[in-house]
Amino acid sequence: MAVSYCSSTIDFDSIPLTALTGTVRKKLALYLNPKQVSAADWTALAEAMGFEYLEIKNYEQYQNPTKMILENWQGTSTQATVGKLLEMLTAVERVDVISDLQGLIEEDCRKYLKKKQLQEQPVQVPEVDSCVPKTLEMNGITIDDDPSGHMPELFDAFICYCHRDIDFVHEMIRQLEQTECKLKLCVFDRDVLPGTCVWSITSELIEKRCKRMVVIISDDYLDSDACDFQTKFALSLCPGARSKRLIPVKYKPMKKKFPSILRFLTLCDYTNPCTTSWFWGRLAKALSLP
Repeated sequence: MAVSYCSSTIDFDSIPLTALTGTVRKKLALYLNPKQVSAADWTALAEAMGFEYLEIKNYEQYQNPTKMILENWQGTSTQATVGKLLEMLTAVERVDVISDLQGLIEEDCRKYLKKKQLQEQPVQVPEVDSCVPKTLEMNGITIDDDPSGHMPELFDAFICYCHRDIDFVHEMIRQLEQTECKLKLCVFDRDVLPGTCVWSITSELIEKRCKRMVVIISDDYLDSDACDFQTKFALSLCPGARSKRLIPVKYKPMKKKFPSILRFLTLCDYTNPCTTSWFWGRLAKALSLP
């Protein structure tokens, strides 16, 4: 349904929240972060998004709680659209925010639609008569892949890790691949062939080649742009973890806070001495599910 917020005919309900740029999000935070007596703040928006009381109390510790609830909502809800956000702002009586940001919101949405339209347009390539076999970019991307694309290499799990955590990755290989578990893990530095686009290959592997993704959480993980991309991409494929695609693993104590975007997932904790003996069995079972 095309809603008329911002006096526009744009179908905001069809536009994901990810279309909103950092500029709009910062301005939303300027309106919603301050505690106000006469107007609803970020807590009212968080309630409308479906966050529970204790979750909202936890967000109070952040310098920019508006930013956090927007990011977590878009990563966990299938209803995270620009239209739904505008609807909720209206429901909490913050039409003033919509009115003041209307130009920026419309501009972001139009840019998103234009980019989407360009991506959907087929590229017209003149026919070339060549005897050289044509190999698609996503064929032959891993060690045991079929270059023709007929039998792509498949995995039980993609391992999302920071390079400083590589020792634990080796331990994971020993425990899950080289035992009776006989699982097949996708370890980027071991299994992926060099020479192609990192982001394209990563997306292909997570979405189409791997049943699950194990996220190795550590302080170094929090500083990794690659891990951040992999985690958010996998979350976008399974909002609310309905397919149990992501499995977070903590293998050593952390000084930094656990990533809030993964707070709703059951953690496999190697640091807990009371449950260490069950760790590998639980993880193997989760990765063996269909």
